[in-house]
Amino acid sequence: MLDPARSYDLIGDVHGCAHTLEQLLSVLGYRFQAGVWRHPERIAVFLGDIIDRGPLIREALHIVRDMVVAGHAVCIMGNHEFNALGWVTPALPESGKLFVREHSPRHARLIGETLAQFEQYPDEWHDFVNWFYELPLFIDAERFRVVHACWDSSLIGPLLGLHGNGCIDKHFVQASAVPGSFASAVFDRLLRGTDMRLPHGMTFTGGDGLTRAFFRTKFWEDDPQTYGDVVFQPDALPEGVAKTPLTTTEKNALLRYGSDEPLLFVGHYWRSGVPAPIRPNLACLDYSAVLYGKLVAYRLDQETRIDPDKFVWVDVKRPEAV
Repeated sequence: MLDPARSYDLIGDVHGCAHTLEQLLSVLGYRFQAGVWRHPERIAVFLGDIIDRGPLIREALHIVRDMVVAGHAVCIMGNHEFNALGWVTPALPESGKLFVREHSPRHARLIGETLAQFEQYPDEWHDFVNWFYELPLFIDAERFRVVHACWDSSLIGPLLGLHGNGCIDKHFVQASAVPGSFASAVFDRLLRGTDMRLPHGMTFTGGDGLTRAFFRTKFWEDDPQTYGDVVFQPDALPEGVAKTPLTTTEKNALLRYGSDEPLLFVGHYWRSGVPAPIRPNLACLDYSAVLYGKLVAYRLDQETRIDPDKFVWVDVKRPEAV
């Protein structure tokens, strides 16, 4: 799908920040010509989560899809696009649900901004939902890889056997609602990442206002000793929890993306600060654009290790008070 000899601009989670995306594309040397943002030599690669939360979701989708259709971009699926498919897709009877993604208040809040912005454009929303099926869950370009949250070869191999182009269908979405299914495992791991349950039945409420019993974990640490060594999310663990030693079982259950594997780019994780590599072969490009952070790109050429000087970003400004 991607020519490894080409140069690419990998772009993190847009979340409806269309104006900021236009600014970033302009900084990267793309120009708006004949209705599409294009670069004479490079191709953009979007890491998913174009929708939800932001002020211009519909506009962001038009920018990205138009670039993809014209051959000037590629876009993979994020968990928010997958969630949108689940929201509109009736569930299989054995799942015990009406829809793949239950229409709970929590889920309604997450997709609410998207649905509101498309309320006057139902046909467009229908077309975009169908387009989400054209977004692969991952891309392996040999010397580099992209996935929204986490690369897990034990799931990607079998998935390729079922869906050779990395794109899924309605049946896969429906199967993901069945607990313990292969489709559910693929969705949770590739599009949401790895996690671990808090000890002793604890929960915590994150900065987004949602209460969770799990915390997101790193999938690359070689020899972690405590919960604090593996936490990978904006919200810090309580100090006592962070110092809790990992059991042997917990250590063995951790996924490890090796330092000798191809370059890997992910989004999803709401990072902050100055964009930088996590490891020489791993970078996250989600820097909380929709929370007035940064919309980040990485300019990938032929390097075999991630260059800290090749991150490019636009700071998202808060609107001035009236």
